Amino acid sequence: MSLRNIIKPYPSPIITGRGIDLDFPMLAGCLALIGLGLVMIASASTEVAAAQSGSALYYMIRHLIYIVLGLGACVITLMIPIATWQRLGWLMLLGAFGLLVMVIVPGIGREVNGSMRWIGFSFFNVQPSEIAKVFVVIYLAGYLVRRQKEVRESWMGFFKPFIVLLPMAGLLLMEPDFGATVVMMGAAAAMLFLGGVGLFRFSLMVVLAVAAVVLLIQVQPYRMARLTNFADPWADQFGAGYQLSQALIAFGRGEWLGVGLGNSVQKQFYLPEAHTDFVFSVLAEELGAVGSLCTVALFVFVCIRGMYIGYWAEKAKQFFAAYIAYGLSFLWIGQFLINIGVNVGLLPTKGLTLPFLSYGGSSLVICGACLGLLLRIEWESRTHLGSEETEFQESDFAEESTHGR
Repeated sequence: MSLRNIIKPYPSPIITGRGIDLDFPMLAGCLALIGLGLVMIASASTEVAAAQSGSALYYMIRHLIYIVLGLGACVITLMIPIATWQRLGWLMLLGAFGLLVMVIVPGIGREVNGSMRWIGFSFFNVQPSEIAKVFVVIYLAGYLVRRQKEVRESWMGFFKPFIVLLPMAGLLLMEPDFGATVVMMGAAAAMLFLGGVGLFRFSLMVVLAVAAVVLLIQVQPYRMARLTNFADPWADQFGAGYQLSQALIAFGRGEWLGVGLGNSVQKQFYLPEAHTDFVFSVLAEELGAVGSLCTVALFVFVCIRGMYIGYWAEKAKQFFAAYIAYGLSFLWIGQFLINIGVNVGLLPTKGLTLPFLSYGGSSLVICGACLGLLLRIEWESRTHLGSEETEFQESDFAEESTHGR
Protein backbone atom coordinates (compact mmCIF):
# COMPACT_ATOMS: atom_id res chain seq x y z
CA MET A 1 0.00 0.00 0.00
CA SER A 2 1.39 3.39 -0.97
CA LEU A 3 1.83 6.28 1.45
CA ARG A 4 -0.61 8.30 -0.63
CA ASN A 5 -3.34 5.74 0.03
CA ILE A 6 -2.54 5.59 3.74
CA ILE A 7 -3.05 9.33 4.28
CA LYS A 8 -6.32 9.60 2.36
CA PRO A 9 -8.68 11.40 2.69
CA TYR A 10 -6.26 14.01 4.00
CA PRO A 11 -3.80 15.42 1.50
CA SER A 12 -0.47 16.56 2.84
CA PRO A 13 2.09 19.17 1.71
CA ILE A 14 4.70 16.41 1.43
CA ILE A 15 2.54 14.15 -0.76
CA THR A 16 1.16 16.15 -3.70
CA GLY A 17 1.14 16.05 -7.46
CA ARG A 18 3.89 18.66 -7.41
CA GLY A 19 6.06 16.78 -4.94
CA ILE A 20 6.95 18.49 -1.69
CA ASP A 21 4.96 21.72 -1.44
CA LEU A 22 6.18 23.64 1.61
CA ASP A 23 6.83 27.23 2.62
CA PHE A 24 10.53 27.00 1.83
CA PRO A 25 11.54 30.44 3.24
CA MET A 26 10.16 29.42 6.66
CA LEU A 27 11.67 25.95 6.42
CA ALA A 28 15.05 27.32 5.33
CA GLY A 29 15.13 29.85 8.16
CA CYS A 30 14.41 27.22 10.82
CA LEU A 31 16.86 24.72 9.32
CA ALA A 32 19.53 27.41 9.31
CA LEU A 33 18.93 28.00 13.03
CA ILE A 34 19.03 24.25 13.70
CA GLY A 35 22.30 23.91 11.79
CA LEU A 36 23.81 26.89 13.58
CA GLY A 37 22.65 25.43 16.89
CA LEU A 38 24.35 22.11 16.17
CA VAL A 39 27.62 23.89 15.36
CA MET A 40 27.46 26.02 18.50
CA ILE A 41 26.52 23.08 20.75
CA ALA A 42 29.46 21.14 19.33
CA SER A 43 31.73 24.08 20.14
CA ALA A 44 30.28 25.23 23.47
CA SER A 45 29.97 21.79 25.10
CA THR A 46 33.35 20.19 24.35
CA GLU A 47 35.01 20.99 27.68
CA VAL A 48 32.10 20.10 29.94
CA ALA A 49 31.32 16.98 27.86
CA ALA A 50 34.90 15.76 28.10
CA ALA A 51 34.92 16.32 31.87
CA GLN A 52 31.54 14.69 32.54
CA SER A 53 31.48 11.81 30.06
CA GLY A 54 35.03 11.42 28.73
CA SER A 55 33.93 12.28 25.18
CA ALA A 56 34.12 15.84 23.87
CA LEU A 57 31.34 15.07 21.37
CA TYR A 58 28.88 13.64 23.91
CA TYR A 59 26.44 16.57 23.90
CA MET A 60 26.81 17.15 20.18
CA ILE A 61 25.81 13.55 19.42
CA ARG A 62 22.82 13.76 21.77
CA HIS A 63 21.83 17.08 20.19
CA LEU A 64 22.03 15.48 16.75
CA ILE A 65 19.65 12.76 17.94
CA TYR A 66 17.27 15.44 19.23
CA ILE A 67 17.43 17.15 15.82
CA VAL A 68 16.38 13.91 14.12
CA LEU A 69 13.52 13.51 16.61
CA GLY A 70 12.50 17.15 16.09
CA LEU A 71 12.45 16.75 12.31
CA GLY A 72 10.42 13.57 12.78
CA ALA A 73 7.92 15.51 14.90
CA CYS A 74 7.81 18.15 12.15
CA VAL A 75 6.93 15.53 9.51
CA ILE A 76 4.24 13.97 11.71
CA THR A 77 2.51 17.31 12.37
CA LEU A 78 2.70 18.10 8.66
CA MET A 79 0.58 15.01 7.99
CA ILE A 80 -2.19 15.96 10.47
CA PRO A 81 -4.99 18.30 9.30
CA ILE A 82 -5.47 21.42 11.40
CA ALA A 83 -9.12 20.43 11.91
CA THR A 84 -7.90 17.40 13.86
CA TRP A 85 -6.06 19.64 16.32
CA GLN A 86 -9.24 21.67 16.72
CA ARG A 87 -11.25 18.57 17.62
CA LEU A 88 -8.63 17.42 20.14
CA GLY A 89 -8.16 20.80 21.87
CA TRP A 90 -9.85 19.78 25.14
CA LEU A 91 -8.00 16.48 25.34
CA MET A 92 -4.67 18.23 24.86
CA LEU A 93 -5.56 20.74 27.57
CA LEU A 94 -6.32 17.89 29.99
CA GLY A 95 -3.08 16.22 28.94
CA ALA A 96 -1.17 19.42 29.69
CA PHE A 97 -2.66 19.57 33.18
CA GLY A 98 -1.84 15.92 33.73
CA LEU A 99 1.80 16.36 32.74
CA LEU A 100 2.23 19.45 34.94
CA VAL A 101 0.73 17.62 37.92
CA MET A 102 2.96 14.60 37.32
CA VAL A 103 6.15 16.65 37.23
CA ILE A 104 5.65 17.99 40.77
CA VAL A 105 4.86 14.53 42.22
CA PRO A 106 7.87 13.19 44.16
CA GLY A 107 9.23 10.09 42.55
CA ILE A 108 7.99 11.06 39.08
CA GLY A 109 9.38 14.53 38.59
CA ARG A 110 13.14 14.93 38.44
CA GLU A 111 14.84 17.75 40.32
CA VAL A 112 17.67 19.61 38.59
CA ASN A 113 19.30 22.72 40.08
CA GLY A 114 16.53 23.04 42.66
CA SER A 115 13.63 22.87 40.18
CA MET A 116 11.20 20.01 39.44
CA ARG A 117 10.75 20.65 35.71
CA TRP A 118 11.46 17.25 34.15
CA ILE A 119 9.98 13.78 34.02
CA GLY A 120 12.94 11.44 33.81
CA PHE A 121 13.17 8.36 31.63
CA SER A 122 16.09 6.01 31.19
CA PHE A 123 17.90 7.90 28.43
CA PHE A 124 16.20 11.28 28.28
CA ASN A 125 14.09 13.78 30.19
CA VAL A 126 10.78 15.32 29.14
CA GLN A 127 10.00 18.91 30.12
CA PRO A 128 6.17 19.12 30.39
CA SER A 129 6.14 22.92 30.35
CA GLU A 130 7.33 22.90 26.72
CA ILE A 131 4.40 20.67 25.73
CA ALA A 132 1.89 22.53 27.92
CA LYS A 133 2.64 25.90 26.29
CA VAL A 134 1.78 24.57 22.84
CA PHE A 135 -1.34 22.76 24.06
CA VAL A 136 -2.56 25.97 25.71
CA VAL A 137 -2.13 27.83 22.42
CA ILE A 138 -4.20 25.17 20.59
CA TYR A 139 -6.93 25.21 23.24
CA LEU A 140 -7.10 29.01 23.32
CA ALA A 141 -7.26 29.18 19.51
CA GLY A 142 -10.31 26.93 19.62
CA TYR A 143 -11.89 29.02 22.36
CA LEU A 144 -11.41 32.25 20.39
CA VAL A 145 -13.16 30.67 17.39
CA ARG A 146 -16.05 29.21 19.41
CA ARG A 147 -16.61 32.29 21.57
CA GLN A 148 -15.51 35.05 19.22
CA LYS A 149 -18.51 37.30 19.78
CA GLU A 150 -18.48 36.72 23.53
CA VAL A 151 -14.74 37.51 23.76
CA ARG A 152 -15.16 40.76 21.89
CA GLU A 153 -18.32 42.03 23.60
CA SER A 154 -18.50 40.73 27.18
CA TRP A 155 -16.34 40.62 30.28
CA MET A 156 -17.27 36.98 30.87
CA GLY A 157 -15.91 35.94 27.50
CA PHE A 158 -12.70 37.75 28.37
CA PHE A 159 -12.29 36.17 31.83
CA LYS A 160 -13.27 32.57 31.01
CA PRO A 161 -9.86 31.60 29.55
CA PHE A 162 -8.18 32.62 32.80
CA ILE A 163 -10.17 29.95 34.65
CA VAL A 164 -7.89 27.56 32.76
CA LEU A 165 -4.75 29.68 32.43
CA LEU A 166 -4.33 30.69 36.07
CA PRO A 167 -4.33 27.12 37.51
CA MET A 168 -1.86 26.12 34.82
CA ALA A 169 0.33 29.10 35.67
CA GLY A 170 0.12 28.05 39.32
CA LEU A 171 1.37 24.55 38.45
CA LEU A 172 4.28 26.05 36.49
CA LEU A 173 5.18 28.27 39.43
CA MET A 174 5.19 25.26 41.75
CA GLU A 175 8.06 23.67 39.76
CA PRO A 176 9.13 26.60 39.81
CA ASP A 177 9.33 27.78 36.17
CA PHE A 178 8.78 31.53 36.20
CA GLY A 179 10.09 32.00 32.66
CA ALA A 180 7.69 29.50 31.10
CA THR A 181 4.83 31.10 33.01
CA VAL A 182 5.64 34.54 31.63
CA VAL A 183 5.99 33.23 28.07
CA MET A 184 2.73 31.24 28.21
CA MET A 185 0.70 34.08 29.72
CA GLY A 186 2.25 36.61 27.34
CA ALA A 187 1.34 34.51 24.31
CA ALA A 188 -2.19 34.01 25.66
CA ALA A 189 -2.61 37.76 26.22
CA ALA A 190 -1.41 38.49 22.67
CA MET A 191 -3.85 35.92 21.25
CA LEU A 192 -6.74 37.47 23.19
CA PHE A 193 -5.82 40.91 21.86
CA LEU A 194 -5.70 39.63 18.28
CA GLY A 195 -8.97 37.81 18.95
CA GLY A 196 -10.70 41.15 19.41
CA VAL A 197 -10.56 41.94 23.13
CA GLY A 198 -11.27 45.63 23.65
CA LEU A 199 -8.42 47.98 24.44
CA PHE A 200 -9.73 48.85 27.91
CA ARG A 201 -10.03 45.21 28.97
CA PHE A 202 -6.66 44.40 27.44
CA SER A 203 -5.03 47.34 29.27
CA LEU A 204 -6.59 46.15 32.53
CA MET A 205 -5.17 42.67 31.88
CA VAL A 206 -1.69 44.15 31.31
CA VAL A 207 -1.88 46.13 34.56
CA LEU A 208 -2.98 43.05 36.52
CA ALA A 209 -0.24 40.97 34.90
CA VAL A 210 2.45 43.49 35.82
CA ALA A 211 1.12 43.64 39.38
CA ALA A 212 1.18 39.82 39.56
CA VAL A 213 4.79 39.71 38.32
CA VAL A 214 5.85 42.29 40.91
CA LEU A 215 4.10 40.30 43.66
CA LEU A 216 5.68 37.01 42.54
CA ILE A 217 9.11 38.61 42.59
CA GLN A 218 8.64 39.99 46.08
CA VAL A 219 7.30 36.79 47.67
CA GLN A 220 10.36 34.74 46.63
CA PRO A 221 13.71 36.06 47.96
CA TYR A 222 15.76 34.39 45.21
CA ARG A 223 13.77 36.22 42.52
CA MET A 224 14.35 39.55 44.24
CA ALA A 225 18.05 38.70 44.53
CA ARG A 226 18.23 38.01 40.79
CA LEU A 227 16.49 41.30 40.09
CA THR A 228 18.94 43.30 42.17
CA ASN A 229 22.01 41.38 41.00
CA PHE A 230 21.38 41.71 37.28
CA ALA A 231 21.26 45.51 37.58
CA ASP A 232 24.91 45.51 38.70
CA PRO A 233 26.46 42.05 38.38
CA TRP A 234 29.94 43.47 38.95
CA ALA A 235 29.02 44.34 42.54
CA ASP A 236 29.21 40.61 43.31
CA GLN A 237 30.88 39.20 40.23
CA PHE A 238 32.18 36.09 42.02
CA GLY A 239 28.89 35.41 43.80
CA ALA A 240 25.31 36.10 42.72
CA GLY A 241 26.42 38.06 39.66
CA TYR A 242 28.94 35.48 38.47
CA GLN A 243 26.97 33.94 35.58
CA LEU A 244 25.94 37.26 34.06
CA SER A 245 29.44 38.71 34.53
CA GLN A 246 30.96 35.80 32.61
CA ALA A 247 28.34 36.16 29.86
CA LEU A 248 29.18 39.85 29.46
CA ILE A 249 32.89 39.02 29.35
CA ALA A 250 32.11 36.64 26.48
CA PHE A 251 30.38 39.44 24.56
CA GLY A 252 33.31 41.76 25.23
CA ARG A 253 35.89 39.24 24.06
CA GLY A 254 33.99 38.65 20.82
CA GLU A 255 34.21 42.27 19.67
CA TRP A 256 33.08 42.68 16.04
CA LEU A 257 34.23 39.47 14.32
CA GLY A 258 34.77 37.10 17.25
CA VAL A 259 37.71 35.01 18.39
CA GLY A 260 36.93 32.24 15.90
CA LEU A 261 34.77 29.12 16.00
CA GLY A 262 35.91 26.79 18.79
CA ASN A 263 38.20 29.37 20.40
CA SER A 264 35.92 30.49 23.22
CA VAL A 265 37.60 30.82 26.61
CA GLN A 266 34.37 31.32 28.58
CA LYS A 267 33.10 27.82 27.72
CA GLN A 268 36.07 26.36 29.60
CA PHE A 269 34.17 26.19 32.92
CA TYR A 270 34.00 29.97 33.36
CA LEU A 271 30.44 30.36 32.06
CA PRO A 272 27.91 27.94 33.62
CA GLU A 273 25.31 26.41 31.27
CA ALA A 274 27.37 27.50 28.27
CA HIS A 275 25.67 25.03 25.90
CA THR A 276 22.11 25.52 27.18
CA ASP A 277 20.78 28.85 28.47
CA PHE A 278 23.91 30.84 27.61
CA VAL A 279 24.84 29.39 24.23
CA PHE A 280 24.21 32.81 22.67
CA SER A 281 27.02 34.27 24.78
CA VAL A 282 29.45 31.67 23.43
CA LEU A 283 28.18 32.42 19.92
CA ALA A 284 28.86 36.13 20.49
CA GLU A 285 32.38 35.38 21.73
CA GLU A 286 33.26 33.12 18.81
CA LEU A 287 31.38 34.85 15.98
CA GLY A 288 31.42 38.42 17.30
CA ALA A 289 28.82 41.16 17.04
CA VAL A 290 28.39 40.51 13.32
CA GLY A 291 27.55 36.83 13.88
CA SER A 292 25.25 37.71 16.78
CA LEU A 293 23.33 40.27 14.74
CA CYS A 294 22.99 37.84 11.84
CA THR A 295 21.58 35.26 14.25
CA VAL A 296 19.14 37.80 15.67
CA ALA A 297 18.10 38.74 12.11
CA LEU A 298 17.43 35.06 11.39
CA PHE A 299 15.24 34.79 14.48
CA VAL A 300 13.38 37.96 13.52
CA PHE A 301 12.76 36.58 10.03
CA VAL A 302 11.40 33.28 11.36
CA CYS A 303 9.10 34.99 13.89
CA ILE A 304 7.78 37.53 11.37
CA ARG A 305 7.23 34.75 8.83
CA GLY A 306 5.20 32.89 11.46
CA MET A 307 3.06 35.98 12.01
CA TYR A 308 2.53 36.31 8.26
CA ILE A 309 1.43 32.68 8.10
CA GLY A 310 -1.23 33.56 10.67
CA TYR A 311 -2.23 36.61 8.62
CA TRP A 312 -2.57 34.51 5.44
CA ALA A 313 -4.70 31.96 7.29
CA GLU A 314 -6.91 34.75 8.62
CA LYS A 315 -7.36 36.14 5.09
CA ALA A 316 -8.40 32.63 4.01
CA LYS A 317 -10.97 32.71 6.86
CA GLN A 318 -9.25 29.82 8.64
CA PHE A 319 -9.36 31.56 12.00
CA PHE A 320 -8.44 28.60 14.20
CA ALA A 321 -5.28 28.04 12.17
CA ALA A 322 -4.53 31.76 12.24
CA TYR A 323 -4.72 31.94 16.04
CA ILE A 324 -2.45 28.91 16.36
CA ALA A 325 0.13 30.54 14.08
CA TYR A 326 -0.02 33.79 16.06
CA GLY A 327 0.26 31.93 19.37
CA LEU A 328 3.22 29.79 18.32
CA SER A 329 4.99 32.84 16.92
CA PHE A 330 4.49 34.69 20.19
CA LEU A 331 5.88 31.71 22.12
CA TRP A 332 9.04 31.89 20.01
CA ILE A 333 9.22 35.68 20.30
CA GLY A 334 8.84 35.52 24.09
CA GLN A 335 11.55 32.89 24.53
CA PHE A 336 13.84 34.68 22.10
CA LEU A 337 13.48 38.06 23.83
CA ILE A 338 13.92 36.62 27.34
CA ASN A 339 16.92 34.44 26.46
CA ILE A 340 18.74 37.17 24.53
CA GLY A 341 17.80 39.73 27.20
CA VAL A 342 19.29 37.50 29.91
CA ASN A 343 22.46 36.90 27.89
CA VAL A 344 23.13 40.60 27.30
CA GLY A 345 22.16 41.63 30.85
CA LEU A 346 18.88 43.40 30.07
CA LEU A 347 16.81 40.92 32.11
CA PRO A 348 17.40 38.95 35.33
CA THR A 349 18.96 35.52 34.91
CA LYS A 350 16.26 33.03 33.98
CA GLY A 351 16.58 29.47 32.69
CA LEU A 352 14.83 29.56 29.34
CA THR A 353 16.09 27.92 26.16
CA LEU A 354 16.69 29.70 22.87
CA PRO A 355 14.37 28.09 20.27
CA PHE A 356 16.17 25.82 17.78
CA LEU A 357 19.59 26.87 19.10
CA SER A 358 19.97 25.75 22.73
CA TYR A 359 20.74 22.19 23.82
CA GLY A 360 17.66 20.38 25.07
CA GLY A 361 15.59 17.51 23.77
CA SER A 362 12.10 18.66 24.78
CA SER A 363 12.64 22.17 23.45
CA LEU A 364 14.01 21.00 20.10
CA VAL A 365 11.33 18.34 19.53
CA ILE A 366 8.54 20.80 20.38
CA CYS A 367 10.10 23.43 18.10
CA GLY A 368 10.07 20.85 15.32
CA ALA A 369 6.40 20.09 15.95
CA CYS A 370 5.59 23.82 15.96
CA LEU A 371 7.42 24.25 12.66
CA GLY A 372 5.36 21.41 11.19
CA LEU A 373 2.15 23.07 12.40
CA LEU A 374 3.11 26.40 10.85
CA LEU A 375 4.05 24.78 7.54
CA ARG A 376 0.75 22.87 7.53
CA ILE A 377 -1.21 26.06 8.29
CA GLU A 378 0.52 27.92 5.46
CA TRP A 379 -0.21 25.10 3.01
CA GLU A 380 -3.86 24.76 4.02
CA SER A 381 -4.45 28.51 3.80
CA ARG A 382 -2.81 28.65 0.37
CA THR A 383 -4.63 25.62 -1.07
CA HIS A 384 -7.87 26.00 0.94
CA LEU A 385 -7.65 22.30 1.78
CA GLY A 386 -7.77 20.58 5.13
CA SER A 387 -10.92 21.98 6.73
CA GLU A 388 -13.58 19.73 8.19
CA GLU A 389 -16.08 20.85 5.54
CA THR A 390 -13.85 19.82 2.65
CA GLU A 391 -14.46 16.44 1.04
CA PHE A 392 -11.24 15.44 -0.68
CA GLN A 393 -11.15 13.91 -4.11
CA GLU A 394 -8.42 12.27 -6.18
CA SER A 395 -7.91 15.60 -7.94
CA ASP A 396 -6.74 17.15 -4.65
CA PHE A 397 -3.51 15.23 -5.03
CA ALA A 398 -2.92 16.49 -8.57
CA GLU A 399 -1.21 19.69 -9.67
CA GLU A 400 -1.88 22.52 -7.24
CA SER A 401 -1.57 26.25 -7.52
CA THR A 402 1.89 27.71 -7.76
CA HIS A 403 3.49 28.83 -4.50
CA GLY A 404 2.98 32.60 -4.54
CA ARG A 405 4.58 33.71 -1.29
